[in-house]
Amino acid sequence: MKNNRILLKLSGEALARENGMGIDFNKALSIARVIKEATVADVEIGIVVGGGNFWRGRSNTMMDSCTSDHIGMLATVMNALAVGDALLQVGCDARVMTSVEMREIAEPYIRDKALKNFTKKRVVVFGCGTGSPFFSTDTAAALRAAEIKADIILKATNVDYVYTKDPRKYDDYEIIKETSHLNVIKEKLRVMDLTAISLCMDNNIPIRVFNLNNLDNLKKALLGKDIGTIIK
Repeated sequence: MKNNRILLKLSGEALARENGMGIDFNKALSIARVIKEATVADVEIGIVVGGGNFWRGRSNTMMDSCTSDHIGMLATVMNALAVGDALLQVGCDARVMTSVEMREIAEPYIRDKALKNFTKKRVVVFGCGTGSPFFSTDTAAALRAAEIKADIILKATNVDYVYTKDPRKYDDYEIIKETSHLNVIKEKLRVMDLTAISLCMDNNIPIRVFNLNNLDNLKKALLGKDIGTIIK
């Protein structure tokens, strides 16, 4: 089923070099080319980018939590700028918007302006998460999806499906191809954090989880093909 407006959640690791850190711009360009193909098919796309390739605030136990999260927000801006530049380089009109104001670098996030960008067939890349500490970029993806009235969230991961157990640790795992938001919460399936899942459930936003390691999967997901796991 084709979705007209999509919120794509990219992790920072999706852009990282082989050592898991920094930005491999060739990866950004490869992702941008697939996104451009989808926009040609009249799909409107917003992107929320994580920052784990630069900073993981929750893993830092010595620093003040708010300060650590603020650094994480800045990390997402670096990734958002890279994705925005990659999109422009492949000929796809794009705008970077940040929920923390930094006018010399990107547009401040204003919902009405984001919606206008969609009507002009621009891809909108959202940086800074929610703009507040203690909220993950998954929650930011759910929040932005609700605000822009996205038809679906596409969560790009490094696994093919959602599983009953971590397939890297257990042999008796089962593949889940379709489930509900409520079941994700009840079974404590590690898809998104509880706040993000609850936001999606309250706003009836389905989530498709798929493996980004094969860029053909991204193309299929953007065009509404049945791939990975659907949560609705």
